[in-house]
Amino acid sequence: MKQALLVVSFGTSYNESRSRTIEPIEQAVAVKFPSYELRRAFTSRIIIDILKKRDNIIIDGVEEAIKNLAKEGFKRVIIQPTLVMGGEEYDRIVNAAKKYRDSFERLIIGAPLLSSEEDYLKLASILTEDTKVYDSEGMEILFMGHGSEHEANSAYYRLAGILKNKGYTRYHVGTVEAEPSFDDVKAELDERDSKRVVLQPMMIVCGDHAHNDMAGIDSDSWKSRLEADGYEVICRLKGMGEIEGIRRMFVEHAVAAGKEMEDQE
Repeated sequence: MKQALLVVSFGTSYNESRSRTIEPIEQAVAVKFPSYELRRAFTSRIIIDILKKRDNIIIDGVEEAIKNLAKEGFKRVIIQPTLVMGGEEYDRIVNAAKKYRDSFERLIIGAPLLSSEEDYLKLASILTEDTKVYDSEGMEILFMGHGSEHEANSAYYRLAGILKNKGYTRYHVGTVEAEPSFDDVKAELDERDSKRVVLQPMMIVCGDHAHNDMAGIDSDSWKSRLEADGYEVICRLKGMGEIEGIRRMFVEHAVAAGKEMEDQE
């Protein structure tokens, strides 16, 4: 019986970041499913088009990937997203899967990174461990997420609340395209006595947002705006996919999806 593991990411046009984030996640998940053929899809059509035109790298979109698996006669498919939360990109995966569900004997979608209270607690522990060298008097740690108009955007507030409740008062969470906004977290920073800030993306890859919106040289980047207000800024250009604990969380979600598939038999 033909079985496939389709790992779906938003994607990135930064090849080095892809090799350090998305690919290690794919490989970590694939190890748990040796009898499944590994496939890749991106949700961002813009990134898919850039890679095709610039590098001649061909990557399927989600619906395209699922349709191809059906054409090739795969009977069981596990789709594992590498998304932070169940927002618009996750909805797109779910809708594409619904369209072709009847083409497979079994089609299961794994959970995104933040899907349960346990996930939030794990992520808080992983991120604070990864940045513990900076958790000292006079230093603030600020994570920059993407943000969305989707109701799932509440994930950022939820994580920030957990960090504070666990006593990590020097940690802050903001988003580049929604709320908490830069101004929101800047107001938090201004209430502290610290004048040093570590910026790190709360995104799976380290792509355009991290390099430009967070750490860019333009006057409107988070780094530039903080420095203009007298802060000393350290930028960690590190996607969450580079962290072993994050990859392990995705593996756990994929394994849970595989167990759900077995339970349906």
